[in-house]
Amino acid sequence: MERLRQFSEQCVLITGGSRGIGRAIALAFAPYRLRIVIHYGQQYESACHTAEACTALGADVRLIQAELRSPQAIERMRDAVQAWGWMPDILVNNAGVSHYGPLQETTLAVWENVLNVNLRAPYLCIQAFVPQMISNKYGRIINMGSLWGLAGSSCEALYATAKGGLHALTKSLAKEFAPSGITVNAVAPGAIDGGMMDTFSREEKEQLCAQIPMGRLGKMQEVSGIVVYLAQPESQYVTGQIVCPSGGWHV
Repeated sequence: MERLRQFSEQCVLITGGSRGIGRAIALAFAPYRLRIVIHYGQQYESACHTAEACTALGADVRLIQAELRSPQAIERMRDAVQAWGWMPDILVNNAGVSHYGPLQETTLAVWENVLNVNLRAPYLCIQAFVPQMISNKYGRIINMGSLWGLAGSSCEALYATAKGGLHALTKSLAKEFAPSGITVNAVAPGAIDGGMMDTFSREEKEQLCAQIPMGRLGKMQEVSGIVVYLAQPESQYVTGQIVCPSGGWHV
């Protein structure tokens, strides 16, 4: 099959694309008029709102629901998009869950949930969708990591461990898939306003900003713009990278 070259003709699948950074990523892709598959877990109304906003910007959008903790559900998601003729040229593994608390108070069930969503699900999604990319000799895989996966964080050992594992998976698969014309990169944001940061109080956010050289939280658009760049054909020579938009917090 001839390698895809026109960005506007490609298809992107975004897991957890209904809200937060996932929504920002979908909206960043929309003006390019790609076909966008927005995956959601339970947030159907949010997914619909995101789809409507992307459609208004010129994109062709479809929604798909899947429980990413289930390998069978991921297989069904793959089969569904394949039946549509919408196998992704670009896969954005964005869905994630966080956990905050001392290690001594962490149960095995919580540990497994954080690892399943943040690390196992991206592995399963890549395994499901990469064969078509290999056949096409073209593909972009972008994993949403975290600053905590690079630096660690007190009382966030589970989340940091899962994201650190995702970073290692990114680097390893970048080497494995490079001969097939597939790039694999990760975006590891620092403290970004909105999304998971909504659980922080105003005082906690101010304390974080005091540690950031730029003195503020990041914007979702400052993350989604990096994702779009890594997805474009012009980024072909960039692979195996962990890009960390953190306002200078991690250098």
